[in-house]
Amino acid sequence: MSQSAARTADPPINAPTGQRRGHSPSEPGRREATKQANRAAILESARDVFADLGYGAASVRDIVRGTDLATGTFYNYFPDKEAVFRVLLEESVSEARALARTARQAAGSLEEFVADAYRAYFAFLASDPQLFMLVRRNAGTVSTQFAEPAFGVSRSELEEDLRAGIRAGVIPDHDVAYMAAAMVGTAFEVGVSMVERAPPDVDGATIFATALFVAGLKALKPDEASAER
Repeated sequence: MSQSAARTADPPINAPTGQRRGHSPSEPGRREATKQANRAAILESARDVFADLGYGAASVRDIVRGTDLATGTFYNYFPDKEAVFRVLLEESVSEARALARTARQAAGSLEEFVADAYRAYFAFLASDPQLFMLVRRNAGTVSTQFAEPAFGVSRSELEEDLRAGIRAGVIPDHDVAYMAAAMVGTAFEVGVSMVERAPPDVDGATIFATALFVAGLKALKPDEASAER
């Protein structure tokens, strides 16, 4: 065979797969892309459905109706609507948590530690219309998820940042477990109240939460701080 013929011949087939050398398989890639697209379609429809109907009234059928998928396909990705709801909360709130934590860690004073983190959290909540409606329609359901660290302002992350602030001399010594619980609860409850206003009052919510916790932390005496630090 001439060199020219050798260069133009089909690549040999690799046994036992039947794939030709030099050719990457495309079918697995297409399958994976389809799976990702199906999952994204389910989540997008679910955000709309939960925001419109509320978690309690929504059904798997309602979610599937907003896609081009068959009902059976839904169960290839999620076991029930609760699983979809939890994923939506995780994906929506993880960014807000990151923004709040970045603000806390950059703070140079007690006021900045509290105000900048709350402002970042409230502003994110108000800036995402779908998250806005999801929280507004499903406040009770969302509140039950706060035992899970993936939701809201993570309590464990906040405790770490409070301890770091105490060590740096930015924050007065105090019981960080109690304080983290109070700050997380306030972030959610005030956030829900804020998004119910038209337009959402980010400034007012931030000022309220900041005044509450800055004054509270300054009022604590050193001997009132427990071993929970």
